[in-house]
Amino acid sequence: MLGEHELIARIRRRAGPPPAWVTLGIGDDAAVIEPERGARIVLTTDSLVEQIHFTRQLTPWRAVGHKALAVNLSDLAAMGAAPRASLLNLALPTDVTVEDFDELIEGFLTLAGTAGAPLVGGNITRSPGPVMIDVTAIGSARARRLLTRSGGRPGDELFVTGQLGAAAAGLALLRAGGVRSTLDADSAACVCRFERPDARVRCGVTVARRRAASGAIDLSDGLADAVHQLAGASKAGAVIDASEVPVHPGAMAVAARSNQDPLTLALSGGEDYELLFAVSRRQRRNFLSAVQQSGDLTVTRVGRLQSEPGAWLNRDGRLEPLGPGFVHF
Repeated sequence: MLGEHELIARIRRRAGPPPAWVTLGIGDDAAVIEPERGARIVLTTDSLVEQIHFTRQLTPWRAVGHKALAVNLSDLAAMGAAPRASLLNLALPTDVTVEDFDELIEGFLTLAGTAGAPLVGGNITRSPGPVMIDVTAIGSARARRLLTRSGGRPGDELFVTGQLGAAAAGLALLRAGGVRSTLDADSAACVCRFERPDARVRCGVTVARRRAASGAIDLSDGLADAVHQLAGASKAGAVIDASEVPVHPGAMAVAARSNQDPLTLALSGGEDYELLFAVSRRQRRNFLSAVQQSGDLTVTRVGRLQSEPGAWLNRDGRLEPLGPGFVHF
């Protein structure tokens, strides 16, 4: 492994020149960026820790770099904020090779370039234990266009983007020793969803700019957790219709092979990084139009907020408590 300054130089060469709004980028004690006129600065941070969020044996370094940024971009998307810049902090053991490092940085910078979140700084240090990757993403949004978890109201419909359970199914496939070259299309898509989540930035920003949703949250820890979080922040209850939850075909196949309920993967598997929106009935048409405008993305109505407290799952007309989702501790 090279020294800190040599590694930073490699990042700077690969990153290339920053956009015009970055007054001072990689190489000084701190970065300087110009705020977007009339907008609020939106900040988020998240971490990936080896053996907790990824293992070297299962996940390629380029995918690790991609995911480290994507999970932060997903938070910006849930707020309706457009990406502006990113910071990357790395704690690396000495057995990480220069080739591993370059692959990680390549994954990060490729996504940073396509998402409009140029890398403007960070830190590199030695770790005596696992690889630790901390990312801060910086975005911007107009004050009256921001989406929050607390904006939902009783009577709002709940919509989710994409299909759920894919990331959890992908992780299960890798842990079971699945060989990538032999996976069918649905299974390969699940592995890709786990390793390279697609933050729904364009959708979140478009919906927010059109004021088409009351509130939003991303699905980092499963649909059930997101519903609990959004309903709780909005001081409302929620009912999810089990039959309407869009379960990914790969998740259904994995669940069938392991005698699991596929709905469980969708509700509590986590790491899908889709978006859950609360939408008033008055804004329903505007919301669906905004989603269509944002690109080739499906959206499904999965339930509603209500004034009665609690989060519930409607399964064949019977209400049962909605589980907690993925639990970290």
